[in-house]
Amino acid sequence: MNENTKHVRFGGRLVMVGFGSIGQGVLPLILRHIDMPKDRIVIVTAEPRGREVAAEYGIEFVEVALTRENYRAELEPRLGKGDFLLNLSVDVQSVALIELAQARGAHYLDTCIEPWAGGYTDPALTPSERSNYALRESARALRAKFAGGPTAVLTHGANPGLVSHFVKDALLKIAADTGVSRATPKTREAWATLARDLGVKTIHIAERDTQVAAHAKKRGEFVNTWSIDGFVGEGCQPAELGWGTHERHFPEDGRRHGFGCDSAIYLLRPGAATRVRTWTPGEGPFLGFLVTHNESISIADYYTLRDGAAVNYRPTVHYAYHPCDDAVLSLHEIAGRNWRLQPEKRLMMDEIVAGVDELGVLLMGHKKGALWYGSHLSIEETRKLVPHNNATSLQVTVAVLAGVIWAIENPKAGVVEADEMDHARCMDICRPYLGKVHGVYTDWTPLDDRERLFPERLDRDCPWQFQNFRVA
Repeated sequence: MNENTKHVRFGGRLVMVGFGSIGQGVLPLILRHIDMPKDRIVIVTAEPRGREVAAEYGIEFVEVALTRENYRAELEPRLGKGDFLLNLSVDVQSVALIELAQARGAHYLDTCIEPWAGGYTDPALTPSERSNYALRESARALRAKFAGGPTAVLTHGANPGLVSHFVKDALLKIAADTGVSRATPKTREAWATLARDLGVKTIHIAERDTQVAAHAKKRGEFVNTWSIDGFVGEGCQPAELGWGTHERHFPEDGRRHGFGCDSAIYLLRPGAATRVRTWTPGEGPFLGFLVTHNESISIADYYTLRDGAAVNYRPTVHYAYHPCDDAVLSLHEIAGRNWRLQPEKRLMMDEIVAGVDELGVLLMGHKKGALWYGSHLSIEETRKLVPHNNATSLQVTVAVLAGVIWAIENPKAGVVEADEMDHARCMDICRPYLGKVHGVYTDWTPLDDRERLFPERLDRDCPWQFQNFRVA
């Protein structure tokens, strides 16, 4: 693919809700790879941030905060049959926008299933009600209602989204490298059967961000390489993970939801206060935060095999995220403030001087031990590829582009998740923007080098078991 490749022609209007780091980063990609006139695009956003980027490309910019009371009045006149509602906002309920898009005959895509403002931290809600599991169930409840309707793609950024396609590429690589002769699966059941037959027990979404800015974080400031409000919101939700059939010991503070697909559990603590051991090729072993993400639930659900009501196979799936070092310091500070956001926020973009984002999936338990498969993308490569991005945002924005293209090419798919999409088509679009996409095998397990200083309660017979510990 060259810089001028047009993947698809689109004749409708494109309404972008939200124009933070992801909106600003995806706009040049949309203009580069989707054949559509600029005057058919409008940005609707709650704050002035990004106005100069919209002006650079000659895109209409409307500054208005969408609420429960006004979202229909603001969006209905801008949406009609065959148009596209691209939701890149925070604090605007995804379910409400999906229902509006379906009523107007428009396509839809988001990167996260959002509640209305306050939904992540409302003390009147139970931890289960504040979870991504509950948000996912609320969105999936629309599937039957809108079957065969305009395509609405749920949660298709880097993660969730792109990492689901990484899992499928990784499974095919493991099969080829272990001599398992199998045609590329065409159904959910066939993919799940392949994962089971390969012996995959656990899937980490393992990410290490090493990007660093020219000046360090200040006291009273939250610094990150992508949406600060989005990261803080999900970090304050309960830690969540898909719960595998090989697990022997249920966490003391673990809870089941008691409704829905039952593919995941949650812990009675914030994800940003829970650390897990994981591994990437560039970093080696490290501690990541078990932050809740939709893919932890959707991947576990997608790769579930049942015999009637009985679950015969399911991998444990969770995010293990080490953000940039200044974001770690920011989390430490916000935890000391009892999860109240600092008065200042700084999104790292132009001031980044070095670093990479290493994002992939770590599949463990098969004959070759563990395979990490994913993207190693540096800030230097990013700046050569596309403007208004850093390494973290580009992994998200190119996945947004791929999801929009797939939805246009498959206009009557109804409500879908990344796991149900054509992973090969999405990877073809994304791969030129992901730096080095590769797979690396390792014999590392979460039990490596444990008990070096103190005794621990470990299950040595099950090296892939979920091993976590509380951060005071």
